[in-house]
Amino acid sequence: MEARMKNPATIIPTAMKPIMELMKAAQSQGLPQELMEMIHLRVSQINGCSFCVDAGLKNLRKLGASDDRVGLVAAWREAPYYTDAERAALALAEASTRLADRTDAVPDDVWDDAADHFDENQLASILLMTAVTNLFNRLNAPIRQIAGSW
Repeated sequence: MEARMKNPATIIPTAMKPIMELMKAAQSQGLPQELMEMIHLRVSQINGCSFCVDAGLKNLRKLGASDDRVGLVAAWREAPYYTDAERAALALAEASTRLADRTDAVPDDVWDDAADHFDENQLASILLMTAVTNLFNRLNAPIRQIAGSW
């Protein structure tokens, strides 16, 4: 497999810096980096972005996440390895990624559960991480960015 082109954000030089600043802002609200990477991984799994799934797996392993936690992110609802707060964040990230799957894009129960575990800044961080990951997925998947080429 070969990429169709370079990442559009690298082709347009003024694009990458603000994207990375947004990512940095998302990670600046004190949430554990492991949680942020789990959000990145789960959103990338939903979107089928192999490049970002690969990056998320590698980043989680670098952070010392257990094989169980890394390997079962896609099945977090049924796996015993996640805290209630992590489950709430993953549910919010999933709902925010799958906006067209239901008439109420983010159901109240999903929002309320996340709001029970996170303050407003942390919720903003989760939503920004989800949005930036969706952005990267939508840049990498169409161009068939090669997993592991980063």
